[in-house]
Amino acid sequence: MNIAALPRLFLTLAAVAGALAVMLGAFGAHALKARLAPDMLAVFHTAVQYHFWHALALALIGVLALHLPASGALRAAGWLMVAGIVVFSGSLYVLALSGVRALGMVTPFGGVAFIAGWLSLAWAVWRA
Repeated sequence: MNIAALPRLFLTLAAVAGALAVMLGAFGAHALKARLAPDMLAVFHTAVQYHFWHALALALIGVLALHLPASGALRAAGWLMVAGIVVFSGSLYVLALSGVRALGMVTPFGGVAFIAGWLSLAWAVWRA
């Protein structure tokens, strides 16, 4: 991928992820409130919170990529945030909606992606 296109890609992904987080949050608050058990509704809510915060982190990475386009650590941070949203929040969404508790075993991998993303972001900024 062209390094110059990376900020646009991360900012676009951040905007789409943010919109999706808002839609899923509204869906959870309105459509699922009466359908899910309180513990599964809490799981869904956790997925939305992490999804939204990390969409904002991805937007930050996109803006920073405008200033540090050649930073491999920043590129890694962006992809790790995307992976975290998909794996962490995605597994929690599916767990809450399906009740398949085995999916909870996948969730920590998304958490590790988030942590690695934040650490990669720190490294990219420190080295800038």
